Amino acid sequence: MIPMGTLLARLTAAARPDSGHSDGIGVRTLKLLDAVAGVEELDAVAKPLKRAVQALPLGRLRGVLHGRPLGHPLHPALVQIPLGAWISAGVLDLVPGSEHAARRLVAVGVVTAAPAAWTGWVDWAEQHEQQMRTGLLHATSIAAAVGLYGASWAFRTRSRNGLGRVLGFAGLTAVGTGAALGGHLAYRQAAGANKTESVHHVVEPGWHTLGPVGEFATGEGVRRMVGEVPVLVVRESDDVFHVLADRCSHFSGPLSQGEIADGCVTCPWHGSVFRLSDGWNVGGPATAPQPAFTARTDGHGNLQVRLPGTG
Repeated sequence: MIPMGTLLARLTAAARPDSGHSDGIGVRTLKLLDAVAGVEELDAVAKPLKRAVQALPLGRLRGVLHGRPLGHPLHPALVQIPLGAWISAGVLDLVPGSEHAARRLVAVGVVTAAPAAWTGWVDWAEQHEQQMRTGLLHATSIAAAVGLYGASWAFRTRSRNGLGRVLGFAGLTAVGTGAALGGHLAYRQAAGANKTESVHHVVEPGWHTLGPVGEFATGEGVRRMVGEVPVLVVRESDDVFHVLADRCSHFSGPLSQGEIADGCVTCPWHGSVFRLSDGWNVGGPATAPQPAFTARTDGHGNLQVRLPGTG
């Protein structure tokens, strides 16, 4: 495992202003967060953890934990409960006579942190290396917060409210650090974001010719381009074609290199499964469907496609 001193030294060096520049605290903090993704030594921890999480016998529950029924990751929704409880407890700790309510809120946060953590770990195990490194520090910060709040709860239960408040504010600092890392992970590193959202904005309206029908063998996936967007073309029969955006909505994996079976295509990177007929995500970690194109043949025997509703 990478020594903590070495890790801190590397991150501090990465956040140091370049020669001739006077970076403010915000820029240095951002560089520090960016540097976390490059600490390869964290992989010694991340890789065995990833294997352990992926080996859990969760069955269909895994898709629920990913948030597939919601259409987006479940983790960000669940973290609002413990975070809200702990922030509220912090506010009440500043109000005389609110010890009982603050203790209950601390307890709510500790208990509800568990399901939030489950969803986070399941998502984390399907991310790429840079995101997993940032995610490890995010999880470490949150684990520290849970430990501090757990101790705070215990002391409050014994009527040692002063120490309970101190530990609570320490926990709030730790969870704030974790939240900053989580925000960096979600928005700067795009973990959990739909990687196909831009397709409808970059494909030109109207019909696009992909080539003669004879170029497409039945049951095989073929990669073609619609402008700058790669698409997967699967010929089901003589006159039935399915065309989906080729880059997986989960992490941009090439669906044209995936397995085609039972009317679906499986992404070769993380195992997300999409229905060929409409692009709907029916398995794996993807929470968003693939953009599906309408297909036709023109009078010259060429296959043409367009996005629905684009004229």
